[in-house]
Amino acid sequence: MTLKSDIEIAQETPMRPITEIADSIGIAPEYVEQYGRYKAKIDYNFLNTITDKPDGKLVLVTAITPTPAGEGKTTTTVGLADGLRKIGKKSVVALREPSLGPVFGIKGGAAGGGYAQVVPMEDINLHFTGDLHAVGAANNLLAAMLDNHIFQGNALGIDTRRIVWRRCVDMNDRQLRNIINGLGGKVNGVPREDGFDITVASEVMAVLCLSKDIIDLKERCARIIVGYTRDEQPITAGVLKAEGAMAALLKDALKPNLVQTLEGTPAFIHGGPFANIAHGCNSIMATRMAMKLGDYAVTEAGFGGDLGAEKFFDIKCRMMGLIPDAVVVVATVRALKHHGGVPKDQLGVENLEALEKGMPNLLQHVENMTQVFGLPCVVAINRFPTDTEAELKLIEEKCKALGVNVALSEVWAKGGEGGVALAEEVVRLCEQPKRFTQSYSLDLFIEEKLDAIATKIYRADGVELTANAKKQAAQLEALGFGNLPICMAKTQYSFSDDPKLLGAPRGFRITVRNLKVSAGAGFIVALTGDIMTMPGLPKVPSAEKIDVDATGKISGLF
Repeated sequence: MTLKSDIEIAQETPMRPITEIADSIGIAPEYVEQYGRYKAKIDYNFLNTITDKPDGKLVLVTAITPTPAGEGKTTTTVGLADGLRKIGKKSVVALREPSLGPVFGIKGGAAGGGYAQVVPMEDINLHFTGDLHAVGAANNLLAAMLDNHIFQGNALGIDTRRIVWRRCVDMNDRQLRNIINGLGGKVNGVPREDGFDITVASEVMAVLCLSKDIIDLKERCARIIVGYTRDEQPITAGVLKAEGAMAALLKDALKPNLVQTLEGTPAFIHGGPFANIAHGCNSIMATRMAMKLGDYAVTEAGFGGDLGAEKFFDIKCRMMGLIPDAVVVVATVRALKHHGGVPKDQLGVENLEALEKGMPNLLQHVENMTQVFGLPCVVAINRFPTDTEAELKLIEEKCKALGVNVALSEVWAKGGEGGVALAEEVVRLCEQPKRFTQSYSLDLFIEEKLDAIATKIYRADGVELTANAKKQAAQLEALGFGNLPICMAKTQYSFSDDPKLLGAPRGFRITVRNLKVSAGAGFIVALTGDIMTMPGLPKVPSAEKIDVDATGKISGLF
């Protein structure tokens, strides 16, 4: 039997008008700004009308350490929300927006899969409502104003060797990581080294996601540090008088996007990808709306629990004053066997020995959720047809030993019906006591916070700062940024900073090679290993399989 592709399933499923979806959760028509029939932006002023409404339960979906076998975190998030509706609960989804880089690079799409998707799938995966364009435009406006200031006489005395602001583009393009610009003579600017980040790793993306309103956004833009003077004083976007224009470009992008799942569950999709190089969570605005409009708000954070979930708890929840109610850790038998050393082409064969060897990866993620952060947790096994009963039983037994239940998730094949068991366990967990804590205190020195993440979350023996990173830490503390949270930029493929160390490695140290402050976002970015803020395309990009026919119908997204 030939299985339908994700895009075929999405294209064959009828959608409800977005006005009906908005009405189903009580959004008045005057706050709904339609982008066609099936997607809309919701005016952020709507939040002011529902401040007295109680918050719904907040459920975070995270996952084990990613593998080429796939885990299905977004698919599970969508299916769980649909499953909650199946058992009579009012649920709303809050997801991250896909980035064009991986869509055309390695993934071909990021809107869930099978019968647990958000739609219109093609729009969401491509330009959507233009948020990422607006982020890129605001970022690059600031870059243009910075270089123009230098060209026009550099009255502020900016040291062109100490410019930290980079341009950005929403595409994987290693060719742009390091460039020389301003060439071609005096009229074309001042020559200097520069480079591009991918848009979703930019500080402007984080500002968009972490702003509570338009005034907060403008103030955060003003605090962005673009470079330093010759006497090492920071130069901000506010000093360059850029914040007003940047906020104007971001005004509509700040409004959360409303779409729907295949089963008509309301879904906010707004900002936030790439928790291996950025904060990796959807916007505060979207999360707030989901919590106010649903009895259960189901959200996700990027990559594994050591990255996305850690940042969700240590950065976003801290900034919002949120206490999550439950955590779902997504895993697959196939991925765990990969962590146990099985090659990708042999993952469909029962192998209890390899599964047991890979289990520590899942168990460490679970322990982080329950013991480090103090939250009730369930393991969702995203089931594949090749999974055997013996393999599933082994996972269940190991998790039960930690006091955590396992729920089989069959949402890819069955939609919400396949998420009922998971939904029932999530509802039970949301009523359990919790002792939510962050993994570190903001009062610690920068190196102490880095060490806390490395030892508590990654189980490293400690953290090593290069000579350059030590100097940067001292400078940041001297400038008054020592009390900010940490945004770790680390490979998603391992608990360590070495992507080849699978499972749950021990006996390693985390090396931090660079520290920089994102003063507008409100955190310090720590670069570890060889992680890049501008990814490259793989040998065979997904773009090679994506096409459009004469009617405008897209194929190849998955």
